[in-house]
Amino acid sequence: MLGLVGFGSVVKPRGGGEPIRSIDTYAAQCEKCFKWRVINSSEEYEEIRCKIAEIPFVCDRKPGVSCEDPADIEYDASRVWVIDRPGIPKTPGGFKRSLVLRKDFSKMDAYYITPTGKKLRTLNEVAGFLAANPEYSDVSLSDFTFSVPKVMDDTIPEDVVKKGSASSDAKRKPKTSKGVVGDGTARDEGSVAMH
Repeated sequence: MLGLVGFGSVVKPRGGGEPIRSIDTYAAQCEKCFKWRVINSSEEYEEIRCKIAEIPFVCDRKPGVSCEDPADIEYDASRVWVIDRPGIPKTPGGFKRSLVLRKDFSKMDAYYITPTGKKLRTLNEVAGFLAANPEYSDVSLSDFTFSVPKVMDDTIPEDVVKKGSASSDAKRKPKTSKGVVGDGTARDEGSVAMH
């Protein structure tokens, strides 16, 4: 499994507004011993992620590390974990893929920052940018994905009220004839970490 350990980075936007929670640590789980290993950079992480089906991650891919060594990081609720999907293409050179956790911890949003600094939120925006900038003709639309990691419910802080939870639904949904409010929550499976 591939893990993103994040939310140690909380950035306050200029001019106020909600803080932006982003990933500050990348991790991969060893296929042999199941220990989590911290990956040094987003670039290295993306390289592992895009090839994980062909080249499974094992501890000894990190220099001087083996399955006998203790885990670099433990999956626990001391940080929010999100599980990334394998096989997501590596971000094209000059572009930056950014993942931001929503304030209610319900999911993440993905967007790309172009080499010119423009934020792209959809494939249509990416296609428009590529068409308008012929210097990126070697970049394919298939190199971009807005698929996002899955937020692991069991690592979300207890004081966070998620959309679809019983307490937030009680404010929006009328009570049934029995006086019970449907919570609409679903238990998700997965694993990755954010801080």
